[in-house]
Formats: sequence, C-alpha cells, structure tokens
Amino acid sequence: MAKAVLTTKVDPSYDDLPEERYHFPRTYLRQIEAAKGDWILYYEPRRANSKEASRGGRQAYFATARIDRIEQDPTLPDHFYAFVKSFLPFDHAVPFREGEVTYEHALTKEDGSTNRGAFGRAVRNLSDSEYDLILHSGFMRTLGESAPAVAVGWPVLNAFSDREQATFDRPLVERLVIRPFREAAFAGAVKTAYADTCAMTGLKIVNGGGRTEVQAAHIRPVADSGPDSVRNGLALSGTVHWMFDRGLVSIDDDYSLIIGKGGVPDTIGRMLNPDRRLRLPQSAEMRPHPQFLRFHRDHIFKG
Repeated sequence: MAKAVLTTKVDPSYDDLPEERYHFPRTYLRQIEAAKGDWILYYEPRRANSKEASRGGRQAYFATARIDRIEQDPTLPDHFYAFVKSFLPFDHAVPFREGEVTYEHALTKEDGSTNRGAFGRAVRNLSDSEYDLILHSGFMRTLGESAPAVAVGWPVLNAFSDREQATFDRPLVERLVIRPFREAAFAGAVKTAYADTCAMTGLKIVNGGGRTEVQAAHIRPVADSGPDSVRNGLALSGTVHWMFDRGLVSIDDDYSLIIGKGGVPDTIGRMLNPDRRLRLPQSAEMRPHPQFLRFHRDHIFKG
C-alpha cells in the first residue's frame, strides 16, 4: 500500500463527492490501486474548475480519507471510482507550502522552483512521513498545537507538546477512526467555517472563558452513515440544534428554512433569521451539500 494525494476542484469536471467517491480516468489507476486500503489526502488546486483561466481554489490540503474499493464507471469508458471511508476534514486547510518548505518533495525542484509537471498530476503517491506531516498540520488546532508542524526546516516529525503526549496515547493516524477525535475535528472545522455563529439565528454567544455557545450539528446523522464533513455540518445554537435533530426545522436546496407543521414556539421563531434563510460560510465549497439536505428532509424532517 502507498498513501496518495487526490486533487479535486471546487467545481469538479469529474463526478466527485469527496466524502464518498473520487472519479478518475485510467491514467491514474495504478497510483490509486497502490493506495487501496491506505489513507489519502484531498488537495484543492488553484483552478476552481477545468477552465485554464479559472481561479479561486485554495491550493491546500483540506481532508483525509481511506480508499475502500475501486470500481469501473459503468457509463464512461476507461473511468473509475475510488470509494472512500472515514472521510475527515482538517480543522483548517493546509497550504502546499509553509514558509520555504513544501510538504510534498516532488512539488519543488532542486533549485527551489515549483515543479509544474508534478502539480499537473491529479493523483500523486507520497511517503508516510509526508502524509504524517500534513496530517499534523491539518489537525494542529484539534491537537492544541499553536504552530504548524513545519516552521523552519524539513522534516520535523513527532513534534508533540507535553500536553498532547499526556492526552493522546495513539499515533495520530490511528485516532482518525476514533469518535472523540473525529467529533472534535468535525466541530472545529464546522465552527471555523461558520465563524462560531449559529446559521439559523445569527447568534454568536461567547462565555466568560472565551468559548462559543454554538455547536456542530450533522445534517445526515452519523448513525445513518453521515460523514464528518463540513458540507454535512451546521453551526447551531443548542436549542436550534435540538430542534433540527428532531426534525422540527429543515433546509431547502436554496438554503431557505422550512418549519414543521407543528411549528416552533414563538420565542424560538422570533430568534430565527428574519429572512428565514440559512447564514452560509463565505467559501462555497463549505456550504451544505444538496445530497445531505435532501436526506434530512426525506428522513428526519416532520413536515
């Protein structure tokens, strides 16, 4: 097995849904077969779509997952799907370069210039040490670290604080499937995307200790195979979170709020956004995905 980087755009030209599947041509079959059963990173390039002049991508690693199986596309010749499990977004996007250091050696030539040929490959295998370094940088807030794993030179591995060593006794890659760690990482990513503000009320309450009252809610529940993805998440205040989980309120594909037949108490109704629309993250790639919204309306909402 070998770890890999899979590139996907904000507006993909392929049938990608990173939380579930990655669509690719035969060109990359060998690299993805090598990564089957192992962990991969998702990378968002500068181009937001397939157009040459397109811009808007973050040029950053934004999530990890594990390749579960590979299947041939039944409708498009010489194309395949890599289906993934254990998708988990980073608590912040990791740029491909931190200071003078590039996380993937292959992306930089010996003279320090960018290797455009390597950048042009949508799938790239990478070493365990490169993966671990990016992983630590992607979860540094969840881990309680105050600086990226790469600050001065290459490589800086196992740079744990004393507090982290005392709190976590497993390698980070093993913690990716453990619920407490996943919940913490999911909550951090969702709260950051929504600026610690309730998406349905616009409230941002901070307690005396500097902690925000807002909670991270899954749109499609984990118990119903919902992924720990920002696009499957909402930042909601406690009461609204309870109502959403119990199907008293839902969201249409245009992000308008839908109130159940039984309605909501007037005191709560007055708290909802006056335009009855969801407050969205600024970044389009972090907004709720229609597939997850549809699941909530069809299976949870008491309309």
